[in-house]
Amino acid sequence: MRIGALTRRRSGCRARDLEYAVVDVETTGLRPEQGARVCEIAVVRMRGDGTVIREFTTLVDPRTAVTGQEFHGIADGDVVGAPRSAELVAELRALFSGAVLVGHNLDFENAFLTSEYVPAGLPGGLPGLCTLRTLRSQVVLERYSLARASHALGGDWPTGQHTALGDARACAQLLAELLRNAPGPLHYVGPAPVVLTAGPSAARLKPRRSAAGATRLAGPCPRPVPVRPPRPWPRVWRDLELDPRLCAGRFGEAERARAVARARAEARARSALLAGAAVTGAAAVAALAAALLRPRLEAWWAAEARGLTRT
Repeated sequence: MRIGALTRRRSGCRARDLEYAVVDVETTGLRPEQGARVCEIAVVRMRGDGTVIREFTTLVDPRTAVTGQEFHGIADGDVVGAPRSAELVAELRALFSGAVLVGHNLDFENAFLTSEYVPAGLPGGLPGLCTLRTLRSQVVLERYSLARASHALGGDWPTGQHTALGDARACAQLLAELLRNAPGPLHYVGPAPVVLTAGPSAARLKPRRSAAGATRLAGPCPRPVPVRPPRPWPRVWRDLELDPRLCAGRFGEAERARAVARARAEARARSALLAGAAVTGAAAVAALAAALLRPRLEAWWAAEARGLTRT
């Protein structure tokens, strides 16, 4: 996956004009290279204005023992009869087609999509957007986890935490409110969405019994909001947005200070560049004016010289 970013600068395309596929996975461990596998996946397909077009969720048979039950609540018996990862590629191609993939700490989802679904036919290098990096870049919070950010910004703790659909919906809600509450239009800079061909899917899905919770799955009729109507955020926007590339990982005090220092240095460099351009522009205007006036001055001097000669 190729990760893009949101910025307040006027570059790229307006973020609200795009569509997004918010994805979340629950897994048997943290690292696919150590044998961890996906045991649940969910996708919320939405427009930039927050309208949910379609939702998708299912348990996944990891073909190995399901560990981590203390986090996601999925047991070995729950995944019996669930589809395997390879059987879901057609569904995912349709959900991801023409959209920017979104996740809160998208690097985690990307690792498992690359490990399990790309070998089965899901294209690699799709455009992505990480809401964790984006929030760190744009707003000042004490903690940036999905649950804490949702509570600090929107006033509610998300429901269905550590279920794929619950977390995907919470992430979609954050994204919708981020785009609505920004102090100016946010622009997406990064790889453009890719239209994918998708064949028929024969997979028999197996959602959790309580996967949809109180809100039914969206589709075929859109739902106007991911979870609830967007709310205004408190005044937490940074004066200078940070480079999202510096907002990954732990993002402790040292990392935050480094990102802020870089943003201030770049702001000073831009100011100096603009000031230099203004001086250069003024000099250029003066030179152009002098060049345009020179023939007139020379004609005037010639006329004056002729007048003096007659006298």
